[in-house]
Amino acid sequence: MSTPMFTSSFAQRASRPAAARSAALRRLLPVLALTCLATGGVAAPDQATAAAPTHVGVAGLRAADSFPTWGTRWVVHAKPDINSPSVGMINRTSAGQDRITADYQVDTGRRVCEGSACSTFMAHITQPVTGFLTVVAVDIPEDRLPGVPVRAEQPAPQPGSRQQTLQRAAVWLTANNGRPVPYAQDRFWRDGYRQDCSGYASMALGLPTPGTNTQGLADRRHTRPIAMNELQPGDLVIDAIGTSNTRHVVIFEKWNDDAHRSYTAYEQRSVHGTSHRSVTYGLTAGSEYKAYRPLQYGN
Repeated sequence: MSTPMFTSSFAQRASRPAAARSAALRRLLPVLALTCLATGGVAAPDQATAAAPTHVGVAGLRAADSFPTWGTRWVVHAKPDINSPSVGMINRTSAGQDRITADYQVDTGRRVCEGSACSTFMAHITQPVTGFLTVVAVDIPEDRLPGVPVRAEQPAPQPGSRQQTLQRAAVWLTANNGRPVPYAQDRFWRDGYRQDCSGYASMALGLPTPGTNTQGLADRRHTRPIAMNELQPGDLVIDAIGTSNTRHVVIFEKWNDDAHRSYTAYEQRSVHGTSHRSVTYGLTAGSEYKAYRPLQYGN
C-alpha cells in the first residue's frame, strides 16, 4: 500500500542534456545536493520556442516576463519553498513544452541544483500554473530571472486546516477526467504525488511531493497517536505494521453513528483508486490500525 519515501520534490524529472546549456550560456556552479529524480535524457527545447522574453508593462516597467523552460515534470509549489505543497506541474510529457510567465522572484536561500545549473531563486509564475517554480527549470544562462523584480520577503508558512485536508482529498475523486485517480505504488499523478495510499494522504495534508510512506505518516514528525474515539475530520487511521502490500492509511471524515460502529473516510486503494466510503478500520479488537492526529492542526 506504500513505498519508501523519496527525498526529492521534483519526482521523475528527466535529466538535462549537456547540449541544452553550453558553458557559454550558463556558468558552471558547484553541484550540491540534487533535488530531483531523473528518468533519462530529454531533447533540448526547440529554438523557435526559446525566443527572447516578451515584456508586459507601461513606460518600460516590466510587470511580467515570459521564459522558456526545459526538461519534464517540474513541480510548481504553493510557496517559495521546494518542500511546500504542489499546485501543479509543467512540461509533463515533453521538454520545453511550456513557457512560464513570472511577475516576481524570491531568493529562498536554499540552493537547488540540476547538473551544472544551480539557483536559490524561485519565481512566482502566473502561466501556465500559478505558484512558485525553481529558476533551475527556466532555460536561461543566469541563476535568476533577468528583469524580474526580486522580493526579499518570504511568506511565513501557514499550518494546514482540517477543512483544507478534506477539500484536497476530495479533488482526487474526480481528477482523472471526472473519475477517481487510479491506484499505483510506482506512478505519480500530475500534481507530483505518488498514487498509493500514503502519497494520497500526503497530498491531502499538503506534505512535500511525492509524499512520505505509511510509516512516515505515523512518525512523530508528522502525527501523534490518539484514541480511536477522539478522531476528528482530517485525522488519519493508519496500519503502519507489515509490508508495503499490507500497510494502509485512510483520512477520517466523520462518524456514521453515535455508537462509533463505522465512519466515513477518504482512501486510495488498490483496484478502485480514490474512494470515499464507510469503513471500520481500527474498530475491532486487536486491529493493527491506530488513530493519529497530524501535528499541523495544532491540537
